[in-house]
Amino acid sequence: MGSKIVVNLGIQQFDKLIEEKKFYIDKTGFIKEWWEAGSDVTLITRPRRFGKTLNMSMVECFFSNKYAGRGDLFEGLSIWGEFPFQELQGTFPVIFLSFASIETAEYKGMLYKISEEVTRLYTQNHYLLEGDFLSKGEREYFEHIKPGMDGEMTTGAISMMAGFLYRYYNKKVIIILDEYDTPMQMAWLHGYWDEAVLFFGGLFSNTFKNNPYLYRGLITGITRISKESIFSSLNNLDVITTTSNDYAAFFGFTEQEVFAALDEAGLGDQKQHVKKWYDGFTFGKYTDIYNPWSIASFIKNNGEYGSYWTNTSSNGLVNSLVQKGNADIKKMMEDLLQGKDIVTEIDEQIVFNQLDGDADAVWSMLLATGYLKVRNLEYVGERKEKVYTLALTNMEVEGMFEKMVNGWFKGDVRVYYNEFIKALLTDNVKKMNTFMNKVALNTFSSFDSGNKPSDEAEPERFYHGFVLGMVVNMADTYKVRSNRESGYGRYDVMIEPLDRSGKAFIFEFKVLDPDEDEETLEDTLANAHMQIEEKQYEAELVSEGFIPVQIRKYGFAFQGKKCLIG
Repeated sequence: MGSKIVVNLGIQQFDKLIEEKKFYIDKTGFIKEWWEAGSDVTLITRPRRFGKTLNMSMVECFFSNKYAGRGDLFEGLSIWGEFPFQELQGTFPVIFLSFASIETAEYKGMLYKISEEVTRLYTQNHYLLEGDFLSKGEREYFEHIKPGMDGEMTTGAISMMAGFLYRYYNKKVIIILDEYDTPMQMAWLHGYWDEAVLFFGGLFSNTFKNNPYLYRGLITGITRISKESIFSSLNNLDVITTTSNDYAAFFGFTEQEVFAALDEAGLGDQKQHVKKWYDGFTFGKYTDIYNPWSIASFIKNNGEYGSYWTNTSSNGLVNSLVQKGNADIKKMMEDLLQGKDIVTEIDEQIVFNQLDGDADAVWSMLLATGYLKVRNLEYVGERKEKVYTLALTNMEVEGMFEKMVNGWFKGDVRVYYNEFIKALLTDNVKKMNTFMNKVALNTFSSFDSGNKPSDEAEPERFYHGFVLGMVVNMADTYKVRSNRESGYGRYDVMIEPLDRSGKAFIFEFKVLDPDEDEETLEDTLANAHMQIEEKQYEAELVSEGFIPVQIRKYGFAFQGKKCLIG
């Protein structure tokens, strides 16, 4: 099964890819569509590894006067068949910057890395210092551009270079900024969001708004950060998200393109399995979009399946959102991991400082980053609010989330967790208590659990994280549900065997509450059992044919990090 396609996953420079005749699917139609749209500044958001950088390099190669006379790069591609566009090739000064590598844990480190990127821009255009083109003051300014320069100088340096290039070529400048939001995501993760917002607000205003030398601006990123955060002055910004129809087929591979590539690579018999693994991304009206990185990797590895896309980063942001998320987020994640859809409102403008407590903001982030797909969109009520039906994108993403949840129970905690499940299935209450207390002691803080009923979290974040682990580890033989209606109330957890002859389990979690006359964990445990019986939580299991002898009812009483099960 040998591939007839030569794939080089490391190349993100369009000219190099074309010159070396490596695997490439023609996306040059983007150039025509973007140019004819005529927007002053365009922001396009797509998940990582969806060809954003390669497409930006393609735009640079087409328009930049550094590539004047390089029409050969585009011969045979769709844009070269558009004869009026041939005259545009190589005719503009272009500034190309990327923030993709700016991933630092501190604000000072972020500023330094951005100053390095700006310094590279000035080094590339060092020829401007030749002769007497620049005045003495301008030459001094030019020489002061260096790594570590202050933030105020950095925010104005790109627009200043645009001015130099405009004077030199007598033509306004195209400015391309790739992966603009990478440092913003790091700022949120590491706690310097407010400082970063002030800096980027100034940078983007100077570069894309108050810049008389700008002809067109093109920005890419993963998320659409709220306008109020960093784009407040940009009333000329055209935003294209994953739900927009514009440019929908130019980032990622369509199914037709994937199937043609598989045929060419001698892997045509794998189409349906490839679809199950890697299909599922939806951009605007295009419902069968594939991740380019996964498809190229699959071809390069001669048809070997793997989690190519989900393994290309640490997924730290996603992990944090779900692990630290409230009980509602974890409950809905349980549904997603069991192959169900969730229905929610989302706002495509990501407000990072709402991610800690707003479930809708979390689902918005997961949709933007590619981990969820849109199954359906409805407009509800007089205001026509958008309500989305969402699901995990594909098999590759499902595997990533399962691995992520398993990662919450590491080392000894993993052993304790597995031993707890073993004790549960063998009715060994003593061991259940031993191992549950060890799990709780080691993982409570990870799930931000509370220690008294008045806490917003109560023990819910902990137990829903714990239940997510059960969903992942018991999926082959059990159906795990939480917080569903049964009888006259809502049980906390129900574990139902797929084999109808097996045992079923009901869990009720409670925190010791002195206001309920609970002085000991035994009192709390008794109240948990009373609730199970009074609310008749077993009704759902009985209606499905389980008899009482098959049903186990357990109370979980918590006080701080201590737990009593009975």
